[in-house]
Amino acid sequence: MENQYFTSDELNVKNRAFLWGDSVKVSFFVRNGELIMDEECYFFLMASMRKMRMNIPLTYTLEFFQTLFQKEIIEGKEVKNGIINFQVFRNNDGVTLAKSSVSYFYEVTEMADVLAVHQRPLELDLTKEINVNNNLLSNIRVHCPENIYGAIYAQENDLDDVILLNPNKRIARTTAGNLLFLEGDVIKVPKQTEGAYISPLMENFVTFLHKNNLADIQEHEIIAFESQKAEEILMISDEKGIFSVGKIRNKTFETTRFSELVESWKQSFNQ
Repeated sequence: MENQYFTSDELNVKNRAFLWGDSVKVSFFVRNGELIMDEECYFFLMASMRKMRMNIPLTYTLEFFQTLFQKEIIEGKEVKNGIINFQVFRNNDGVTLAKSSVSYFYEVTEMADVLAVHQRPLELDLTKEINVNNNLLSNIRVHCPENIYGAIYAQENDLDDVILLNPNKRIARTTAGNLLFLEGDVIKVPKQTEGAYISPLMENFVTFLHKNNLADIQEHEIIAFESQKAEEILMISDEKGIFSVGKIRNKTFETTRFSELVESWKQSFNQ
């Protein structure tokens, strides 16, 4: 099924998202006909808009988004499972940019289960031609030419995605999401100060593992070589879903244990 698109106003080429990339994007998740993690996603949207100095409408309450998605997506389009990629952009109607109004655009990608690991493991590689920053705006989903470059690099080299490093040559993330590295009972996650995305989906997952003593979660500064030392690697993308990593260069990885941990997490939503 093709993605469904929705807007608050009629789109035109003069909007600042098109002209300047002046927008932020946050994902919401529909599972079994219900919004899940909606509070975490909503607060991440508000935080992202504040970081971009956007004028947040008083109508942008949690209840507003719950009602919007329930009416248009779950009931209107009868979507049972999918990812809502919600993008807010600044208009050109204010005395100053900070006082300009905002509009939104969002699309819905349907899938069998947003919490399931995609069946085909990914093949990744590192790219050292570019790097991503590790500042205040690096952790939110804003316009990022490095992601575009990385996606094209991956396509041209028959890869699924690429690992992006920060200026200190340490692992930040991929173009699509964050990486988790499993070694024994320890799961290493790049710190947000390294350039990793803030991810409500990943944070919910690692919080579940920590509370149930299923793994020792550690935030680390991870050099590029350490990707070859991991036993298993998981990639979590709020925008696209959850993926096992099967290969980086000549190193192949198992996928069993992360799949079992994700399955336990997924079952907790059914209780």
